[in-house]
Amino acid sequence: MSTTFLRAAARLLVVPVASTVLLAAPSAPSHADTFVPAPGVSNATTADAPAPAPSTEPAPLTREQKQVLLGKRAVAKARSRAGSAYRYGATGPRAFDCSGLTQWVYKKLGKRLPRTSGAQAGAVRHVRHPRPGDLVFFTDGGHVYHVGIYAGRHMLWHASRPGHPVAKERIWTSSVFYGRVR
Repeated sequence: MSTTFLRAAARLLVVPVASTVLLAAPSAPSHADTFVPAPGVSNATTADAPAPAPSTEPAPLTREQKQVLLGKRAVAKARSRAGSAYRYGATGPRAFDCSGLTQWVYKKLGKRLPRTSGAQAGAVRHVRHPRPGDLVFFTDGGHVYHVGIYAGRHMLWHASRPGHPVAKERIWTSSVFYGRVR
């Protein structure tokens, strides 16, 4: 090869920019920042490069989101005991009475509830519009006589009475109020 050809080739500078190859045209030193793209290559710059990927860390949950998640987990825990026997005074895990079931479910989720349905009614925040996982309290003459876990769509999970295992059923009366475990 000729020396002239090698000198000319050495003057061409190949510069990769944002995965695009650009050729620097030989020119005067004052024009060193002028680039000529190779044929068929776009004149991309680093400003056209894709933005870095967003952080994979999830945003922290709001209090509301945590409450909804707790309710869903409560319904799932109650469902996991479906078919368990009813036994007065039982607190699980194989047999329950109504407040024993609600106490057991929330204990598994790290929350403390008193032992009886009446005491549980006093330990929760009363709500008008229930969400899954809220407690459903049944009343007669102002006295709480039963509790279950609201499952949505006017249904609840509960341990109702002897001979009936833990089951999901429709709420049968309008004499109820709802409470949210904090």
